[in-house]
Amino acid sequence: MLAEPEARTDPANTTPAPGSAGVVLVVDDAPDTLRLLCDALADDGYTVLVAGDGHDALDRLELAVPDAILLDAVMPGLSGFEVCRRLKAQPSWAHVPVIFMTGLSETENIVDGFDAGGVDYVVKPIKVPEVLARLATHVRNAKATRLAREAVDVGGLGVVMLDARGRIAWHSPRAQGWLQDAFGEPGAGAAWLSAAQGDAPLRQPRPDGSQLVARQLGAAGLGESMWLLHTEAAGSAQDNRLATAALTPRETEVLSWLAKGKTNRDIGDILGMSPRTVNKHLEHIFEKLGVETRAAAAALASRTLG
Repeated sequence: MLAEPEARTDPANTTPAPGSAGVVLVVDDAPDTLRLLCDALADDGYTVLVAGDGHDALDRLELAVPDAILLDAVMPGLSGFEVCRRLKAQPSWAHVPVIFMTGLSETENIVDGFDAGGVDYVVKPIKVPEVLARLATHVRNAKATRLAREAVDVGGLGVVMLDARGRIAWHSPRAQGWLQDAFGEPGAGAAWLSAAQGDAPLRQPRPDGSQLVARQLGAAGLGESMWLLHTEAAGSAQDNRLATAALTPRETEVLSWLAKGKTNRDIGDILGMSPRTVNKHLEHIFEKLGVETRAAAAALASRTLG
């Protein structure tokens, strides 16, 4: 009796585990497009959510927040542009990258998509490899950005990015809450920041008597500026070493994870850098804070940030 040959695994033919690439919401009123994209995305390791129109898409977002959205620009009822504006107005959804799918290729239509909050667009008829390549890039970037924002929030600080027109391009959840509390609406907070003169920190009273303090970290891109926000209790001494240490956003992330008890290797894995690079950041942090040990830096961060 002949033995059956051993099964061999070809690494080139391995199929990604379902959901390993993330969750994608596909919004389109054309069944053929939905079917094509759903099959391709599932084969590429994505979990796929489906909506046939704009209202259905917003309902889906109430139940689950995806890692990215493929959104048809022209649909009956709510257009894709309007759907994008509504989801970008919701803090819990605003971070999700939206890629428009459209048969409209005029410059005016493309500009409308970006003005609505889209990060990219693909022209119909859909070319699946192009969609998958663009999607993978935006999902990866969105996850990295979200992790950075959350890391800063863990440290008790907030970050705001202003674009070249003085509008808020993005902000961490904590920064958004502080601006809402101090000004009632994020737009007023943007005007407060963009009207700053010089390098002196800005201060804005809050309803509880404390102050919202903003310090500009410098240019972050062509015409863009980044701001670091924190709060100070009423009557507190203005000797907050953390607030005046001029830590970079990356150093702030490292310090926030250090304060949570993470090792250099853990921090490197979280932030995508080598332990050696983490150690170099810590050397700069220790110098700026005027401390000599990890324990002292962690204690200062914990005490200052509460």
